[in-house]
Amino acid sequence: MKLPKIFFLLGFIVSVPFASSGQTIFGTWQLVKESGCLDETASAQDDSLQDLRNEMHSQTPATPQIISFRDNATAEESTRILNSRRSANQKKFFYKFNGEMLLILDKKSQTISDSYLVDKFTADSLIISNASRPCEIKILLRIDGNQAN
Repeated sequence: MKLPKIFFLLGFIVSVPFASSGQTIFGTWQLVKESGCLDETASAQDDSLQDLRNEMHSQTPATPQIISFRDNATAEESTRILNSRRSANQKKFFYKFNGEMLLILDKKSQTISDSYLVDKFTADSLIISNASRPCEIKILLRIDGNQAN
């Protein structure tokens, strides 16, 4: 008699954080800021590396990176070409998202290729950090206006 109550309580505890938020990752997101470990260490050092950092940042693509998460656990990352509906460098992959972690899976083998910790997740923003290198942070904003529950 106690065993069903324990399973019911355990199921309720596990489902509460996800049900209460009512938010999903489904939709289109744009990468607006990305910082790496070099940025963190260089800011802690003397400003003699400022020129090197500026040069490295100038080599990053000027066009926005877009990630589209679908409800069937597939996603697509692409870079938009200016003034065009077409995109370049499309990368398709599988993902798993539980509100605390975002796992990127290889399309063919479905093994984990990257894992990210979710630092902040709201209806219109997502801040993630690389699980193996926490100093690498990505800030994404929802751009599709579709905030499905």
